Amino acid sequence: LMRPLQGCRRRGVVVGTVTLCLAAGWALQTPGGVSLVVPQPNINATVAQNILLSAEYSCRGVATIEWKHVSSWGTTSIAEWRSGNYANISTVYKDRVTTFENGSIQLRNVGMRDAGYYFVTVTDEHGTNAYGTIIVNIYEIIYEDLHFVAVLFAFLAAVSAILICFMWLCNKSLHLFQKKTTHKLTASTTEEIELETIEC
Repeated sequence: LMRPLQGCRRRGVVVGTVTLCLAAGWALQTPGGVSLVVPQPNINATVAQNILLSAEYSCRGVATIEWKHVSSWGTTSIAEWRSGNYANISTVYKDRVTTFENGSIQLRNVGMRDAGYYFVTVTDEHGTNAYGTIIVNIYEIIYEDLHFVAVLFAFLAAVSAILICFMWLCNKSLHLFQKKTTHKLTASTTEEIELETIEC
């Protein structure tokens, strides 16, 4: 009696597994469903730079894309649009954001307040969501360092100019010294010739 029951249980497990696989395959083939890929989840930028918050989604129907920015200053809605339709960009970002059909946005002229987390949500017609996050770090250009480099460059240029002038003066002095030495030698040779002539 026990052996047939074990065989039935095994068949039941096999049938259940096959049914589950078929159901999963059927669910994947039904309309709807959305996927989202964020190729660059971490971005480093400097002040006044333009950055691309890249996202690529796929959806069988019409998708709604929404971007939000979360930082220590709070949460701000950036843009929301349906694929193929006009993008609704918030007034804070109106002149600084460009939206793209693949779900990406470009943020122009970033400042320190633009650092933080950027969340993108893609929702299909059936209410299925896909989420992505990008961390943006903004760095200031330290003008004190640039000032130091400029001062150092000016100092080195001045030292180079002084050395060039010093070498030119040394060369000139050497030339004058050689000229005087040559003149003295010529004069003494002339005197010797004159003395020899007088003696003769």
